[in-house]
Amino acid sequence: MYQPAEDSYLLQRYVEKYALGRVLDMGTGSGIQALTAAENKNVKDIVAVDIDTEVVQELRQKINEKLFKKVTVIQSDLFENVEGQFNLIVFNPPYLPQDKGVEDQALYGGKKGWELSERFFSEASQFLLPNGKILFLFSSLTNKIKIDTIIKENTFSAKLLEQKKMPMFEELYVYEIAKTPLLRNLERKGVKNIHYFTQGKRGIIFTGLFNRNVFVKTHFSQKDLIKVAIKTTLHKSKAEGRIANEIAWLKILNKKNIGPQLLFHGKEYFVYTFVEGEFIVDWIRKNDTKKIRSVLITIFEQCFVLDTLHVNKEEMHHPLKHIIIDTSGVPTLLDFERCHKTENPHNVTQFVEFICRINRELEEKSLVINVEQLRTLSQKYKKEIIASHTKSALNNILAQIQ
Repeated sequence: MYQPAEDSYLLQRYVEKYALGRVLDMGTGSGIQALTAAENKNVKDIVAVDIDTEVVQELRQKINEKLFKKVTVIQSDLFENVEGQFNLIVFNPPYLPQDKGVEDQALYGGKKGWELSERFFSEASQFLLPNGKILFLFSSLTNKIKIDTIIKENTFSAKLLEQKKMPMFEELYVYEIAKTPLLRNLERKGVKNIHYFTQGKRGIIFTGLFNRNVFVKTHFSQKDLIKVAIKTTLHKSKAEGRIANEIAWLKILNKKNIGPQLLFHGKEYFVYTFVEGEFIVDWIRKNDTKKIRSVLITIFEQCFVLDTLHVNKEEMHHPLKHIIIDTSGVPTLLDFERCHKTENPHNVTQFVEFICRINRELEEKSLVINVEQLRTLSQKYKKEIIASHTKSALNNILAQIQ
């Protein structure tokens, strides 16, 4: 059992201040935080959790002796056996990097010290009430930059309550952690299990599971959950307009079966169906000539629709991460944040240039392209698409890959 030390007493002061309603003491150890919360008249009940069975038994005996009826002690690996939601979750995790050959789950938070905390934050949201708080203590030995990143990537916000210097160049940090407005909004609309996926220059993408029936009061099962992507701004002042622009264009283009399906949106984010698959060049390297031809033709036809709408998507000359092919061989165009109206659309001609650039990969799949001829046809198409919306010039291009 981890006996109370400087870190425990530091955290205890904030438990006295913040404890109310339902409290979860994660990794309870000696039970100092749970017992402190139990003394607060604003606390209704406390669940104290520890992975160590002996620790659980000892704490149960202590609680019975002190007649703390508000405290329930359970054995659980983090949230494994926890039920319900809480106003306050307290976590003073093992935070030291693992020493070789030494096993002590009360001290070590993983190989690098932060792995257990990463698991905690990936699961914590569903057990925290919308306006609930997490009191979290960690050490500079854990890698503060990594901890801050983990918190952000799980759509939480953190406020530093106290920073305390310790011997041997160590510092302790106490954070007050809350759900961001984005996280509360998404959970209210039926999205859960939200996790960081990737980040671009202007935006950040999370994934989650969405219950379509949240807007209708019917019974639902696991089959009603679909995987979704959530795109939001990275820097509000710079990217807000980009998000609004992409939302507006997805509403238009979805009616033409272009782009991922937009499900719903807010001021600074939108949610769409997650497209499982591979980026275009990776997919081409793994598939046969017939399938590749079919996919390229489909993409050209979607580019033609964009051209007839007098819309430039942009990035079609280098769409390495802007086209995903699913397991059925269906391509989806991604990222419409730079999409705009124009009298000089160039989606088809940009994609022609991309095809010319990956000519070597196509030749390895026995798909031989006459680059010079294709570029000549592209110039003819450019002139014709401005004059009319006929498909003859596009058909001449498609004939080069059939």
